[in-house]
Amino acid sequence: MYITQRFYIILTALILLIGSGYWFSPMFNIGRALLALFLVAVVADATLLWHKRGITASRRCADRFSNGDNNRVLIDLGSSYPFSPKLTVTDEIPHQFQQRNICFKAQPNSTLTYELRPTQRGVFAFGHIRVFARSPLALLERRFTCGEPKEVKVYPSYLMLHQYELLAFSNRLNEMGIKRIRRIGNNTDFEQIKDYVQGDDYRTINWRATARRSHLMVNVYQDEKSQQVFNIIDKGRVMQQAFHNLTLLDYAINASLVLSYVAMHKDDKAGLGTFCNTLDSFLTAQKSPGHMQNILETLYNVNTDFGESDFSALVDGIRLHITKRSLIILYTNFSGEVSMRRQLPYLKQLARHHRVLVVFFADAELKDYAEQPAKTSEDYYRHVIAEKFIYEQRLVVNTLKQNGILCLLTTPDQLSVNVINKYLELKARGMVN
Repeated sequence: MYITQRFYIILTALILLIGSGYWFSPMFNIGRALLALFLVAVVADATLLWHKRGITASRRCADRFSNGDNNRVLIDLGSSYPFSPKLTVTDEIPHQFQQRNICFKAQPNSTLTYELRPTQRGVFAFGHIRVFARSPLALLERRFTCGEPKEVKVYPSYLMLHQYELLAFSNRLNEMGIKRIRRIGNNTDFEQIKDYVQGDDYRTINWRATARRSHLMVNVYQDEKSQQVFNIIDKGRVMQQAFHNLTLLDYAINASLVLSYVAMHKDDKAGLGTFCNTLDSFLTAQKSPGHMQNILETLYNVNTDFGESDFSALVDGIRLHITKRSLIILYTNFSGEVSMRRQLPYLKQLARHHRVLVVFFADAELKDYAEQPAKTSEDYYRHVIAEKFIYEQRLVVNTLKQNGILCLLTTPDQLSVNVINKYLELKARGMVN
């Protein structure tokens, strides 16, 4: 049982009223009568609230949450009271969210809706639902403990994956920033011969078939299939930098999940690997129906080792596990040109046997700061340092390209879109393997 603010206000007023009877005696009797009525009201309020268990509440949410996305939680409220109580609902959300404001004023027999955005993967535990009910008198408040504790697993951003999937089926991927890439070159497989229609490339005309059929026929090609695409994620300390409360590691994991889906949608085989001291969490490239679930479960358990990434161990691991020439998309980060040059010999070794795309991150906040005008001498010094870092990132891009290594410099929030566009561009150019 809880005593409300109204109870204390009325009681204080009655005490003052009775106390004033020492100076004006009729007030003493009036105060006593009102106090008796007040006690009767308190008993009536307690009877209304405790004569039955009148409130029920249950939580509805998915068994797994999507990391970095808004996940909906619903609370269904029910009441068997003969009156309409005033309810205050508090949900005991997982401590990882560090939120203490999940509290709502609600009406009985209604549904509350709110959203949670996790920024890390793992197991999150919900507690009970606490419902505080008041009768129309609002002198006392009864607490109900409802719902059962529940654990949910936070997976990589599968909501983003579903969004890409729906847009792919409706041919609306351009709404997400995915570009239509024109096929370049002839590194494609022959599919069929069909009648020429206006708009077909005249270079694909099959003259022999045209002579036999007496009207224009063209060859139809399709992209090469069953090529291997591996997402290799660096889980060293360089990937622990945060952007919008998500680490670079989580951005890379989300992008790997979406790219794996796109690659399998293009009839390629998607594989996965993570590394720090060794190449681990390795999945061979496949395109079977259940492979996306295997990738999701593997990425769910990936955490940083907070160590220095060993690229020599990466080279040895890839040489051991990947024997066929493949497209390797390496997600990492370089603090500057010096750190890149330490790993350059190993990247060149990988590029001899595979098509390597190095994906690393631009500091969007640093770029925004450098674009702001400097006002003080200290600002000028800071702008020089910021521009130096930005220049070094452009230098890293040029150095990698000069050594025959593909690279993609992108901000974390645009990673998924940019890496998909790069993959489609390489596939159109016949450069996936």
